[in-house]
Amino acid sequence: MRLVVTGRSLKGILKWAQRVLFACAVSLLGYVGFVLVDAWIFQKRESGNLERLLREQRAANKGQPQTKASAPPEAAPAIVGPDGLIGRIEISRLGLSAIIAEGTDKTTLRRAVGHILGTALPGELGNAGLAGHRDTFFRPLRDILQNDIITLTTLRGEYRYRVVSTRIVVPTEVSVLDPNASEILTLVTCYPFYFVGAAPNRFIVRAERVTGSASGPPRASP
Repeated sequence: MRLVVTGRSLKGILKWAQRVLFACAVSLLGYVGFVLVDAWIFQKRESGNLERLLREQRAANKGQPQTKASAPPEAAPAIVGPDGLIGRIEISRLGLSAIIAEGTDKTTLRRAVGHILGTALPGELGNAGLAGHRDTFFRPLRDILQNDIITLTTLRGEYRYRVVSTRIVVPTEVSVLDPNASEILTLVTCYPFYFVGAAPNRFIVRAERVTGSASGPPRASP
């Protein structure tokens, strides 16, 4: 049995294929646009919420004398704000600034840097783990260097960490998030940064808390 394709039918097939490919391209562009706009709106809204909560906390603490019976900032309970808001991560040299939210589900990582559940929170003893996508918020990590300063601004205080090392591991190497007796910050993102598709490895940044870098609730931005 021979299948005969005439010039007319071939033109029809090509025309429909062109329409399908065009529709797919429009859909993909629309999805990318939605992701970018949704992330921008979330970052803008939660950044405003963070600044508002900081102002309210500063106003509440204003004029309240510190007593010996008061617990020091290090012993204060960790605070997670509405909608899982934890704070903001900044690396000035890299121009990185992003809101941190609780969790590492798809929606959270699409909108923000996620705090890895089960790890310490900023200001606590232990290993605080943060995850972010290599093609969005954590893309600047490709240029991070030893001794770079990472600043975490939270409702509990402002904490500074100094980068001590970077390494590349396989996804199953979860020991990078093991608890620690001191205050450690671990940043996790996929690697290589420019890999197309699901990246095979993870890029790990390890930083240590700079002693005496917390000074209570930070000032809100004007």
